[in-house]
Amino acid sequence: VQLQASGGGLVQAGDSLRLTCATSRPQTRRTITNNGMGWFRQAPGKEREFVSTISWRGSSTSYADSVKGRFTISRDNAKSTVYLQMNGLKPEDTAVYYCAAARGSQGSDRISDYNYWGQGTQVTVSS
Repeated sequence: VQLQASGGGLVQAGDSLRLTCATSRPQTRRTITNNGMGWFRQAPGKEREFVSTISWRGSSTSYADSVKGRFTISRDNAKSTVYLQMNGLKPEDTAVYYCAAARGSQGSDRISDYNYWGQGTQVTVSS
């Protein structure tokens, strides 16, 4: 299973970015479509942390307190794609962002509930 996260970049505080998690492999498309998906991030010198998660139907979402109200997770199962819309970016949002597929159909905020990970995309927010 190969997940590809994209959409990162260098922006200024207050700007927006939309991250995309997708794949070119048919088998991985089924995983994205049928499983809960999540976004995590890891800043230099820090542990990987939960950002947001969404259930397979998109009916249930959850966010870390630090991004609540600014980030929105969504999915398009017809395209086997998951998005993370990030608005009002802050310097403390700077990190490598990873998408991941959960073991089951529901989302989770626990790293141990995910068994497939993308390669990460860098988000840098300048002040």
